[in-house]
Amino acid sequence: MKREEQLSEKARKPAHVLTPGKKLGVIGAGVMGQAILGGLLRKAFVDRTQVWAAAKSDASCRQVAESLGITVERDYLGRIPDSEILILCVKPAQVEGVLEKLKHARLSPDTLLISIAAGPTTERLEAWLGTANPWVRAMPNTPCVVGDGMTVICGGRFATQAHLEQAQRIFEAVGRCVVAEESHFNAVTALSGSGPAYVYLILEALADAGVRVGLRRDLALTLVTQTVLGATKMVQETGRHPAALRDDVTTPAGCTIGGLLMLEDGKIRSVLARAVEEATRIAAQLGKP
Repeated sequence: MKREEQLSEKARKPAHVLTPGKKLGVIGAGVMGQAILGGLLRKAFVDRTQVWAAAKSDASCRQVAESLGITVERDYLGRIPDSEILILCVKPAQVEGVLEKLKHARLSPDTLLISIAAGPTTERLEAWLGTANPWVRAMPNTPCVVGDGMTVICGGRFATQAHLEQAQRIFEAVGRCVVAEESHFNAVTALSGSGPAYVYLILEALADAGVRVGLRRDLALTLVTQTVLGATKMVQETGRHPAALRDDVTTPAGCTIGGLLMLEDGKIRSVLARAVEEATRIAAQLGKP
């Protein structure tokens, strides 16, 4: 498989992701679990009768059930045999415990399992469960909540191209999804998984700078967020390199080149690179015993 693979246009067309009569379950109906379910329902990739979720407390079950109009419960093992897809939206330290429960739940050998936990590899997930079920590992990020997430997926030893296409349709309900080799997943986690936090820090700093030079905070934040949104779309939609687009803004002896010089003096490139490097190092330790 290529390092990054976009699936065929046919596979990317909106379609139900389940076989008629089968179910999709989300174990861990937190922020990401609810975002994925909400996206699938909004895009009509599933019907409400086809999905269920599990949460840790009765209060959480009630809240999610009311919000999404689906069945949510703490004791979910009875739903496992009819589930064609299970999405594990739990923390890395909780994955092994969930899989221990699944061993005793009459899990179908054809059930596709998807993990969004940072850290545990498909090899480790397969070993923990001890079955030949297909696994897809996914790394989404929090903008999935507003339908503009970035998700990267890879398949385990028993996952076929059809399983990857099925998983990609799921995550395209909440944004963009690409396939990459699993060897890159620690870097993916550091760059796109943690990336929104870096961007939020930059947004906050720029808005503070606007206040420093006399703008109202609400105006400064409006200017900054729309500017970053527009600049991002320029890169995505024009296909031009960021450096070329930067040059378009940078007139000789102008204010932009002065600002850029200050950023370079502050070593912004190396600071961002070191942030991603450190996050990659930490990601490699997640999920390890």
